[in-house]
Amino acid sequence: MEDHPSAEFGMSRDQLEDIVREAVNGARTHGADQAEAAASLGTGLSVTVRRGEVETLEYQRDRSFTVTVYFGRRKGSASTSDLSPGAVAECVEKACSIARFTAEDPFAGLAEASLMAQDPPDLELDRPWPLTPEKAIDMATVCEAAGMAVDGRISNSEGGTVNTGRGVRVYGNSHGFVGSYASTSHGVSCVLVAGTGDGMERDYWYTSARDPEALMSPEDVGRQAAERTLRRLGGRKISTRTAPVIFPAELARGMLGSFVSAIRGTAQYRHASFLLDAVGQAVFPAGVRIDERPHLPGAMASVPFDSEGVATSDRVLVDGGVLRSLVLSSYSARKLGLQTTGNAGGVHNLVVSGGGGSLDELTRTMGEGFLVNELMGQGVNVVTGDYSRGASGFWIEGGEIAYPVTEVTIAGNMKDMLSGISAIGDDVDIRGTIRTGSILLDRMRIAGA
Repeated sequence: MEDHPSAEFGMSRDQLEDIVREAVNGARTHGADQAEAAASLGTGLSVTVRRGEVETLEYQRDRSFTVTVYFGRRKGSASTSDLSPGAVAECVEKACSIARFTAEDPFAGLAEASLMAQDPPDLELDRPWPLTPEKAIDMATVCEAAGMAVDGRISNSEGGTVNTGRGVRVYGNSHGFVGSYASTSHGVSCVLVAGTGDGMERDYWYTSARDPEALMSPEDVGRQAAERTLRRLGGRKISTRTAPVIFPAELARGMLGSFVSAIRGTAQYRHASFLLDAVGQAVFPAGVRIDERPHLPGAMASVPFDSEGVATSDRVLVDGGVLRSLVLSSYSARKLGLQTTGNAGGVHNLVVSGGGGSLDELTRTMGEGFLVNELMGQGVNVVTGDYSRGASGFWIEGGEIAYPVTEVTIAGNMKDMLSGISAIGDDVDIRGTIRTGSILLDRMRIAGA
């Protein structure tokens, strides 16, 4: 992995690591029993073209530093965006001052030294894109134009957007661990409007990847956004009913995200989860398996170590439909009398078993029901599992789209939804943290007119 270029930040990755080491050493000098520090640098370019004209052109340059110290079991933290030696030293002093006045927490402290990552692998996360503003404008223009040209019913645009970002993160602690990695993220997106008056509909599509070579072409993004928008025209209201429901891959990962929230250590030790004490229980149908794969080369959620320096590794969350493990940081693990699972900062590439074929095959399997296209609101209660969200999509008859549907609410309980999965498709969406195909549920309540 190449060092992050000094020209972008006026500072090399080695210099950033030195800042973290000096901060940790400074905290120990002030009497801290343990200390940890993290620093990051990032740059980004984003361009949006709307109706052929540049609407926004933004360049970002961010930097941050955070230090946390422990005096016994008393914790203090402070942060700054100024990485100069004086500002960092002042930040360390403030963290130490805060810690001296905080209450003791018997579960506070660093992750165990034996769990620190050794020789972290290069996961191919850093794939720079030498994108100039002029080139980004050209690409965004092409993306939008391709979508607008698909059909005369495409009446407006919210723009084509091209973005690129690159950053480096360093973490170190008083166990002697210092680790760093650089990463990139690139994307192209397009939002279009079809129809006129009360019959207008909007939709979008996007592509994102670490490596710019893995992105869809701007033309394909624009055309797919147009096709998705056009198929929503002529939406109807339907009566209230109970029916099978399909979540396409890009929405299925959100549903599974609620499952992840319920098995986080914080939700478990606060007794605020619909899956409280569910390890060892069947949560999904018997054929479902979910693996965490943090070392997938170039994946969007790959990391060599978590935000506490703990080594990440492959593990099984769900096997045979049974929940095998929680999602834990060192703090939540101590609260529960367990060991961290290397998930401080979140989960890393959850891979969900498929086997159900393409979205079209799932639709044919369903026969009749509701295919979700868009979800509105945040109606998921992680404590009770109650699920209720506004939705639009398509009514399926004879295994094919019969007509678009608008203004419905889909409702159920997450326990029933997870156990009621009939099939998971092979059309895996790899753009996020959860890699899953489309999901067919045996039934949900659909509230309509």
